[in-house]
Amino acid sequence: MGSRQVSDWQGRKITVAGLGVSGVSAARALAGLGAQVTVVDGGDGDTHRARAAELAPLGIAVRLGDAETLPDGTDLVVTSPGWKPSSPLFAAAAAAGVDVVGDVEIAWRLRGPDAPPWLAVTGTNGKTTTTRMLASILTAAGLRTAAIGNIGTPIVDVVTGDEPYDVLAVELSSYQLHWAPSLRAHSATVLNLAPDHLDWHGSMEAYAADKGRVYEGNTVACVYNVADKATEDLVREADVEEGCRAVGFTLGTPGPSQLGVVEGILVDRAFVADRHRQAQELAEVRDVVPPAPHNIANALAAAALARAFGVAPAAVRDGLRAFRPDAHRIEHVADVAEVAYIDDSKATNTHAAQASLAAYDPIVWIAGGLAKGATFDELVAASAQRLRGVVLIGADRALIREALARHAPEVPVVDLDRTDTEAMSAAVAEAAALARPGDTVLLAPACASMDMFTDYNKRGEAFAEAVRALAAERG
Repeated sequence: MGSRQVSDWQGRKITVAGLGVSGVSAARALAGLGAQVTVVDGGDGDTHRARAAELAPLGIAVRLGDAETLPDGTDLVVTSPGWKPSSPLFAAAAAAGVDVVGDVEIAWRLRGPDAPPWLAVTGTNGKTTTTRMLASILTAAGLRTAAIGNIGTPIVDVVTGDEPYDVLAVELSSYQLHWAPSLRAHSATVLNLAPDHLDWHGSMEAYAADKGRVYEGNTVACVYNVADKATEDLVREADVEEGCRAVGFTLGTPGPSQLGVVEGILVDRAFVADRHRQAQELAEVRDVVPPAPHNIANALAAAALARAFGVAPAAVRDGLRAFRPDAHRIEHVADVAEVAYIDDSKATNTHAAQASLAAYDPIVWIAGGLAKGATFDELVAASAQRLRGVVLIGADRALIREALARHAPEVPVVDLDRTDTEAMSAAVAEAAALARPGDTVLLAPACASMDMFTDYNKRGEAFAEAVRALAAERG
């Protein structure tokens, strides 16, 4: 860390909102640069107090049980991603003329003079998979990289650490982008846009605008989804560096300045000498695991960002072959009595669930949980022809049941009126009774999990355990 950066923060009174992972990371880094840091959090439990005790020796003050009052003398507020813009603390900051920024903005400001460029990924669904695919491709190219941001190691820790990197693959949520006005990526992509987190952003327009911030100041490529016009519109609206290009990805045959698919091959018509006449083979569809349509789209987006950074075609192929998706993301658990059981617990919204449902036919669908304000008519109408049956669980299952009655009245529905954690075993048993040989039982809830489970991982684990018990019983 250079002396200039230390002097930028020395003695500044900074309030960090939130005692979670990113908040603690930012507080530690800023205190280390000489700032006077106070962390505020509405919680006051044992975990909060333990974290406060760890920060005290670093000279970091922690105020628990009050997340609304702005500490006296604050000249900057650093927020954790989940805090809503409407939070009283931020209203107090605005009234006092104090800026509010996020951990990504702090990371961007703390970069050294030789900092690696960022390749940024956002979108409603597929962010983590695409970012990790991108890191795998960059690694295959011999580059020192890490997948960071909304995943893995806190972004401030990576930027202020000693590990030297050539380039960073950065996953960014709409929350993080909202609070990161200075961010300027080398190249970036918005994978897709669908209603999500509208309770946080207030409107679809505000949500899209925050996603679109990822394109601001791009220097080489703004990568968009040809099938999702809203992402291309965001590119058109972005203020980019001169010479930065719009590059599309499509599951169809690519036009000039696009990446796409031709006869089972991923091809590049953007980063070639003559994009009007040439196409560069990058990989085969079978190199992508799983080869579901939305995952091919993720691979094309990752490939486009890597190619924008100058990565050779062979590294794209090798990186995709080496990549394996996260747990609970279209994960094949087992085949029982010639029925495949697939865990896509990470499909926590309708957009993700629709992509998952499009990959199989016929399906016994396990769905439900917390809807987060979502509606299900479009999802059910698009998927009705694929459904053998549906098993509903969770607090907001009635919303899905009503959509099924409207758009798939002939599909049998089992409505499990329970939200205890054992409900998943019952759901799997009911799904098995509905399924026939050759079917797929798919957990793609289209809802958040917190009504029944601590997170989508625990929900996926409960499903996998129930499937394994079923396999043992029928073994």
